[in-house]
Amino acid sequence: MKSSANDCFIRALLRKPVERTPVWIMRQAGRYLPEYRRVREQAGSFMKLCTTPELACEVTLQPVERYRLDAAILFSDILTIPHAMGLGLEFVEGEGPHFSRPIRSAADIRHLPVPDPEIELPYVPESVRLIQRALQRKVPLIGFSGSPWTLATYMVEGGGSREFRKIKQLMYEQPQWLHQLLIKLADAVTCYLNAQIAAGVDAVMLFDTWGGVLATEEYEQFSLHYATQIVEKLHTRIGSSKIPTILFTKGGGQWLQAMSRSGYDALGLDWTTHMGRARSRVGDKVALQGNLDPVALYASPETIRSQVNNVLRQFGGGTGHVFNLGHGVLPDTDPAHVGAMIEAVHELSPACHGAAGIESAG
Repeated sequence: MKSSANDCFIRALLRKPVERTPVWIMRQAGRYLPEYRRVREQAGSFMKLCTTPELACEVTLQPVERYRLDAAILFSDILTIPHAMGLGLEFVEGEGPHFSRPIRSAADIRHLPVPDPEIELPYVPESVRLIQRALQRKVPLIGFSGSPWTLATYMVEGGGSREFRKIKQLMYEQPQWLHQLLIKLADAVTCYLNAQIAAGVDAVMLFDTWGGVLATEEYEQFSLHYATQIVEKLHTRIGSSKIPTILFTKGGGQWLQAMSRSGYDALGLDWTTHMGRARSRVGDKVALQGNLDPVALYASPETIRSQVNNVLRQFGGGTGHVFNLGHGVLPDTDPAHVGAMIEAVHELSPACHGAAGIESAG
């Protein structure tokens, strides 16, 4: 595997020396960009955008062409696997994802296929190959999947949820059924991420978006256990190169020690976790990614700079930090404010990696 011209992101994930803190943002290709909205209108639907490699390639590249980012992330959706399993996925305007055939019985789980990514999801590896040709190794490309627990929540609830009543009822009353579903999903996610690696991604990230809605024992049993199984089976060694892995559990700051033992190279943090305290808890086991509050980007550029500096100061000196938001950039964010955040990281973070001190927060 050839290294990118800018490999700062990869080196930071592997806790190797860097000259500055690398930066990318979750949902960096999205509705906050006018160029994305134009392509989305051209596609006609979100699923058409995801399943057309040429369009997915175009929107993946848009933020990298606009900003000084240190990584691109494949444009796709975490629900591609359930879609390939035949659950009837559609995106309802203003409501989000909806499954017309949600999981309602043990028989539904037994009959679920484990999709072959090259057959049932061919647009994803093809998008990776197109993007890598277009990027010309300018920056690394991140592949991703939803975690088994997060995918299961959507499949059982039938879409998004606030209370997660159906999935939790299944968990408490019929845990053996839920484990059967999670076993299938872990196999599917492993195959899916390995297909992305084979197609050429440089790092992979597992989005455990809803892990934080669980109690501690349930998190370890129904979420982290399967995330650990996945990373153990990923083909992350390609010759002398290592494909770094990132685990992001939104709302999971209280479980960092357990997460740091799971085998991932880096942990994503949301904005509710203090970066410095997180670092002291995980030591040198993993890198950390995050964790500016996305709402901070509604503030003035001067305030954004101050908030960026706060996150950098919390992490402190040395390597092992990838700057990011604590969750995805919000759709009505001013693109200029995103640029202000990225430029602040470029300007302020070299002090974290040299003899100079970090600008005091004011």
